[in-house]
Amino acid sequence: MFNALQNILGNVGQLGGGINPVSAPRQIPFKSYVQIEDGTAGVYNTQAKVYGAIGAAGIYTTIWEMAVPAQQQIRWGYGSPATPQNQGYMWFAIMDYTVDWSVGTLRLVQQNARRTVKYVVAEMPDTQLHATDVTSLATAALLNKNEMIALPEKVEFPKVGEDSLISLEYSLVTAATAADHAGFRIPITVYQ
Repeated sequence: MFNALQNILGNVGQLGGGINPVSAPRQIPFKSYVQIEDGTAGVYNTQAKVYGAIGAAGIYTTIWEMAVPAQQQIRWGYGSPATPQNQGYMWFAIMDYTVDWSVGTLRLVQQNARRTVKYVVAEMPDTQLHATDVTSLATAALLNKNEMIALPEKVEFPKVGEDSLISLEYSLVTAATAADHAGFRIPITVYQ
């Protein structure tokens, strides 16, 4: 019905020399990932700053965050559970090379720029987010989708707008002997 009305109004506008109705531009989403280097410069963009931000056991602390760039909106995850091979998969690890892992719970968070509205989008134990080989970050990263945690686009949450924040919070259970490496790759959907 709306399309028929729009066609009629468009034809009337052309006959009478009026202006044709113009539809608003549509945001086109694309899939991407965030990793440590995408974090806020000088605060959360290096491995040392990520594992150095971990707080005392049992307390959630922000270990990484990124402000959404101008003219973009972001949601955690990408794809749909209806198409499992096309949805995003993630990995995350904090470790002492060749010794052991930090064990804790990872939260994916989104909040507005003033930090007055906050959503916890997902919460998961990090033991399921990395491989068992503690040799290096390359061997810690999961690559097989059958072993990874899926993260489809979190459409049940609002898009995170310009200058608002996506962040990772971590609650330590057991610290690595001497955490010296951290890494992650988490899917996002970017609208622009």
